[in-house]
Parts: sequence; structure tokens; C-alpha cells
Amino acid sequence: MQVFITGASGWIGSALTRDLVGQGHEVTGLARSDASAERIRSAGARPVRGDVADHALIVEQARRADATAHLAFTLDFDAFDETIDNEVALLAALADALADSGKAFFAASGTPTNPTGVATEDDALDPDGPAGARSRTAAAVLALADRGIRSGLVRMPRTVHGAGDRNGLIASLVQLDRQLGVAAFVGDGANRWPAVHVEDAARLFRLALESAPPRSVLHAVAEEGVPMRAVAESVSRQTGLPAQAVDPATLGVFGALLGGDQPASSARTRALLGWEPTGPTLLEDLDAGYYTTSAD
Repeated sequence: MQVFITGASGWIGSALTRDLVGQGHEVTGLARSDASAERIRSAGARPVRGDVADHALIVEQARRADATAHLAFTLDFDAFDETIDNEVALLAALADALADSGKAFFAASGTPTNPTGVATEDDALDPDGPAGARSRTAAAVLALADRGIRSGLVRMPRTVHGAGDRNGLIASLVQLDRQLGVAAFVGDGANRWPAVHVEDAARLFRLALESAPPRSVLHAVAEEGVPMRAVAESVSRQTGLPAQAVDPATLGVFGALLGGDQPASSARTRALLGWEPTGPTLLEDLDAGYYTTSAD
């Protein structure tokens, strides 16, 4: 299978590229820079220079491929709406170009919250949540199935962890902890984040590209919910910072993320594709020092 990946040099994209190449697939990855192109090339894939604003280039590569994985996203809260507008316009162009082709198109998204319990694949993204505007992208991806494209979503949990993670939420949390002088949690710390190891997330994405049915909504969740106090206590053990409750109002955008209870299930995803996570847990990666020694 020929696969085109946007975000192929990123955290999840790099793992997906390695997984696909290891399974014998031919991969082309979108690269914004020479450094990104070299990372893609070193993983055994072919880089093509451009970015997500290059709609004509992306359409051309998607037409050539049997399957497309869309992982590129610029997390800039100052230009968040513009980024979403660009994605929706790109998806409209892809809908016209790939109509009735049966080609696969799967995009990364985020697990939703469910105020009454554990979020499942049936729950929709909250348009009023911290990144709620991405619900527009999610709807546009699923609508591609109405045009004869095997489209779907691979929803990632709050943390996709592993050795080498430098820019994810856990890495950002540890950096914030160092600035605050405490390993922070909110309330009693019983609130939970879902989690998955990056290699497990990549393997699920590859299974989706290979065989998931149209309109699939998949959850790349290995751990339904890791208590944030346990995360803080692990950071405390590694850094010597005291584990301590903080006022979420002092944390800006991070306050809602750190204080929210956001467990998510992947039971239906596992039953559909036979996916079973095998990687280390979040606390195992934290206790290994991947997120604390790298910041020194």
C-alpha cells in the first residue's frame, strides 16, 4: 500500500512512518523543512517538501496514494480559528479530488469528554471545549465517507507518551512544574487523563489505514484514566519538587486541562480492529525519567 502522511516527521507521525515501513508499505511524508525531510528519509520514507497550506500539493499526493494519514496540525492558540479554516478548506478540496475512489483518509483527533462518565467512541467533541473548534475538522473528515472515501478519525488521548517526547502535554506539564516549584495537581488529584504509548498509537493508526470501515471513530487509548495526583507524585519522585495542589486559575489554558476529569474508553476500537496496546504505561515512562532528566 502507498501511504501519504502529513505530519510525518512529528511525534506520532514519525512512529507511524516507522511502523508502516516495517510492515512493507511505501510511505511519502510531507516535510516543512530540510530537517523534517531528513527525519522522514531516515525512517525509510520519501519526503516531499511543503506544508498544510499547500493544498494543491497535498491533493496531488493523496491522489497518488492508496491511503492518507493526516496528522499535521499547528497548535497556535493565537491563530487557532485560521488553522481550522485551512483544514476545512483542505478537506473540501480532498473531497472533490478523491470522490468515489474508495481511498482511505484518516485524521488524528482528540478524545472527547463525557461529564457523566467515561467517554466512548460514540461521544462527540465538545465544540465549547478548550480545542472545540477542531470539531469542525472532525465533522468534515467523517463527511468524506459520503463522497465514496473510506474516511475516519483516530482520536488521541491527552498524553501520547514515550522516550523522546519533548512537546507533548506531559513534557509541558513538567516544564510548568519546574517554573512553579511544585509538582502540581488540582483538587484532590483524583481527576484522570487517558494515555497511550506512541508506538501503540502508531500501530492503531496503521490498522485504521489498512482496514477500518468508513466513518470509523477510533480511540487510541491504552489507559482509560491515570489519576493526576499519581502523575504529580511521580514527577515529585524524579525532581524533588513537592507534590502539591494548585489553584487552576493560576495555570491559564493549562488549568482546565490539568483539572478536568477526562477518562476515555477504547473497548469498541479494540473489538473492531483487534488492537491491543503493549507499550509501557504513562507512570512507567515517568518513573523511567524520560520527562524529567531530559529537561535538565
